Amino acid sequence: MEPGEPLAPGESRPGAEAATAPRWEEAKAFYDNLAPKKKPKSPKPQNAVTIAVSSRALFRMDEEQRIYTEQGVEEYVRYQLEHENEPFSPGPAFPFVKALEAVNRRLRELYPDSEDVFDIVLVTNNHAQVGVRLINSINHYDLFIERFCMTGGNSPICYLKAYHTNLYLSADAEKVQEAINEGIAAATIFSPSRDVAVSQSQLRVAFDGDAVLFSDESERIVKAHGLDRFFEHEKAHENKPLAQGPLKGFLEALGRLQKKFYSKGLRLECPIRTYLVTARSAASSGARALKTLRSWGLETDEALFLAGAPKGPLLEKIRPHIFFDDQMFHVAGAQEMGTVAAHVPYGVAQTPRRTAPTKQTPAAQ
Repeated sequence: MEPGEPLAPGESRPGAEAATAPRWEEAKAFYDNLAPKKKPKSPKPQNAVTIAVSSRALFRMDEEQRIYTEQGVEEYVRYQLEHENEPFSPGPAFPFVKALEAVNRRLRELYPDSEDVFDIVLVTNNHAQVGVRLINSINHYDLFIERFCMTGGNSPICYLKAYHTNLYLSADAEKVQEAINEGIAAATIFSPSRDVAVSQSQLRVAFDGDAVLFSDESERIVKAHGLDRFFEHEKAHENKPLAQGPLKGFLEALGRLQKKFYSKGLRLECPIRTYLVTARSAASSGARALKTLRSWGLETDEALFLAGAPKGPLLEKIRPHIFFDDQMFHVAGAQEMGTVAAHVPYGVAQTPRRTAPTKQTPAAQ
């Protein structure tokens, strides 16, 4: 065949197939890059750091709660079905969950085959009929939440251990107390009084010490005998580690993930940062707190000893995604300064039981 000679029907020029193949591969690669990326595979629960979050912690559902309270469950379900294509607004735990996912992206870049990442489980006593709206909301915000536990009005607490839960966050104080009684790290989460921007690239978690990371041993001394006896007790027991509190295991899990970045030479660029924010005074009672953490093989990136001063102003500077405290007085102070605060109902400070500020009450789960 001469160059330029017209082709007969069904005839192709020599070498045409070979020339077409690479062009097709290039086009396929181009369009594959345009297609939505496949989400990562969910880790096995026993290998991950599992964070269980209630629907009313993750999303704002105030109107839905009003309908449920005033008109009952049937009208509530009907409303949810009618609005299932309308995503919920973000709730108090939303920035925390987004920060967990940011850490996961970094971990998967460094350790593609590791399942030692955060795994977020949506745990709710909602009916399954509401599930479509929750799924639509999760997809709307591009959240990676594959595990759901919807119990249709029953308490979900009995399922938390089966999910290997490291931390449970809810807006329902009764459910949180139930979880604490079962030995599960848990806290009632509250929305701040005003919005404050938080880091998009670094997870920041702040902890109170006594009755949160540590047991309530020292707080019992204060309540029974006053501050002077407390200082004497701490000095005498400076080298005796405090017993662990309900959130010690969660700090331990954060520390384990931090070390995965440290081992890659990324200590200064680590996307997880932890803070001890305590009412203890450094000179009189700070050493025992730090030595306790050391005895556990743990540390916090920053330790702030306030000697009884309000915590809110310091938290406003830290801008954590979440702050845990056992006393509602400190939770309320954090809220006022724009911090998402979570109440840990553990220890002697809960007797008599403290309640949420009247201006900011948590929604039911």
